[in-house]
Amino acid sequence: MSLRQFEYALAVAEEGSVTAAAERLHVAQPSVSQQIRGLERELGVQLFARTPTGLVPTVAGRAFLREAQVAVSASRRARATARAHADELVGELVVAAQMGFGTRQLPGALDALRRRFPRLEVTVFEEPSSAELDRLCRRGVLDLALMAACEQSPGDAHHLGDEEFVVVLGAGHPQLAADRVELRELEGEPWVRFDRDSALDGVLLNVLRDNELTPATAARVSQTATAVRWAAHGLGVTLVPASAVPYGYEHLVRPVFPVVSQPVIAVVRPGPGPAETALLEFLRQESWRGSAVFSPAS
Repeated sequence: MSLRQFEYALAVAEEGSVTAAAERLHVAQPSVSQQIRGLERELGVQLFARTPTGLVPTVAGRAFLREAQVAVSASRRARATARAHADELVGELVVAAQMGFGTRQLPGALDALRRRFPRLEVTVFEEPSSAELDRLCRRGVLDLALMAACEQSPGDAHHLGDEEFVVVLGAGHPQLAADRVELRELEGEPWVRFDRDSALDGVLLNVLRDNELTPATAARVSQTATAVRWAAHGLGVTLVPASAVPYGYEHLVRPVFPVVSQPVIAVVRPGPGPAETALLEFLRQESWRGSAVFSPAS
C-alpha cells in the first residue's frame, strides 16, 4: 500500500466517482481505477459500492478511510516540517472551528498566518459537534481545533478568552428599547434553535432551563448566520456568540442578563510545528471580548 493509493481512495470517497476524483487529482481516470482495484486486492475487501447516486464506501471502506485520513494528514505534516526553514513554510495546515465560535477572530489570525507563511496551504472547516472535534483531534486528523470549553476538554488546551452570548430580536421587538435584555422577559417567545447535537443548541437549552423558560422551537438551523437572519425577520428570537453576528445586524442584538458566556480554547496536535505555534499566538492576540463587536445604541 502507498500514500498515493490512500489519497486516491479519499478523493473517490469525497467526490463520489472515479471521474470526479481523477479531475480533482489531475490524473487520468484509468490510473485512479487501477490504484483502487489494486488497493482492494491487497486488502482483500471491497472499499466502495456502486449506487444510483455514485460510489459510496462500504463498512470496511469507511473503517479503512478513517485510518487512511490519519496517515495522509501525518504525511503532509511530516513533509511540511521537513521542508520548513527560516521564515518559509510549505505544506498543509488543517484547522477546524466549532460552529459559532471565533467567527471574527479566526479570519484575522489566519490572515496574519498567511502573511508570515505565504506558501502555506490552510484548510478550514466548521463542525457543530464538540464531541466530533475532540475525536478528530485525538485521531490526529486536525492540526488545530478552536472550540468552546467543556467538562471533557483536554487538560493541555489553551484558553484564548470568552465568547459572550447575545440575543437577536426581530425589528420592532419591544425589548430593543433595553440596553440589556433580562432573559425571563422572553417568556413565551418562540426560539430559532440549532441542530440537536451542536454545542450552540446545548448552550441555548441550558440557558432556557436555568431561567425557567419553555423552549418553544420555531425552527432549527445549521448555521449561526441563518439563525440571526431568521430571528431578524421575526421568526423567533435566538442566542448566539456575539462575534457570530453578521455585519448589518448589530442594531438587533442585545446582551442578556444573567450574562451568558463560554470559555474558548484551542487544542493543538501533539508535537506542534511552527505553523500551529504561530496560529495559536495570532489567536491569542485577537480580541475575545465578544460584546465589543456591537453597540446597543446603534
